[in-house]
Amino acid sequence: MRSVFQNLHAVRQATYLFVPGAWHGAWAWRPVAQRIREAGHRAIALTLPGLGDGDDPAGHKLSDAVDYIVGEARRLELDDVIIVAHSWGGYPATGAAHLLADRVRKLVYYNAFVPTRGRCLFDDNPPELRDPMLELIMQSSAGVIPPCLEYAEVMMQEAAPQMQRLIADLLTPTPGHYFLDLAGFEPTDLNIPIAYVAGNNDIALQPPTATFVARLGIDAIVVPGPHCGMLTHPDEVAKAILAA
Repeated sequence: MRSVFQNLHAVRQATYLFVPGAWHGAWAWRPVAQRIREAGHRAIALTLPGLGDGDDPAGHKLSDAVDYIVGEARRLELDDVIIVAHSWGGYPATGAAHLLADRVRKLVYYNAFVPTRGRCLFDDNPPELRDPMLELIMQSSAGVIPPCLEYAEVMMQEAAPQMQRLIADLLTPTPGHYFLDLAGFEPTDLNIPIAYVAGNNDIALQPPTATFVARLGIDAIVVPGPHCGMLTHPDEVAKAILAA
């Protein structure tokens, strides 16, 4: 039986480059990437430096994540790329889009932070979220933010407890500088189309998506699901990304 994605007509084939958020790797985008491929496109999901299973997360900076995306796009000779970023991934994805402007067709944020030049991710977080994470970074000899079950519960509050525990086991420590380094870029400088896909039950992203949509000056494409809806609602998220 053909899936609904195989029945979609790919008007113009593109390469989708998926950038995960903090604590996540390429695995988080696999369900959506599979559906994008079924629709006739190429889909590549990245795991950023320090976030792979067994990686040493110490010492990585935001610029390392940006450079890695750029390096992979050039190494794979990607062109006509649609970059899709989740959560913190909005930071390195935006930086990479600046450096890959001649290769990028569109930038799509999904439940993602939209950076402002001269500010870091923590600048957008309220104190009740920022301060405990800063304490974790200071307490860690590697300067990282370790994952925990609570993060999975907040990012996937709709999921069964068994699934939340599974995802918590897949999460990896995130380099503190990924949240602390100031962005030297912002999307309003890009001369490419930008879209924002927002889950209707995302309680993890603070401030809420409305803040970032207003920052971009566009309307959001609203889909069902929590912060990590690419795992709980992959059909709806994939369709929205294809339509963005």
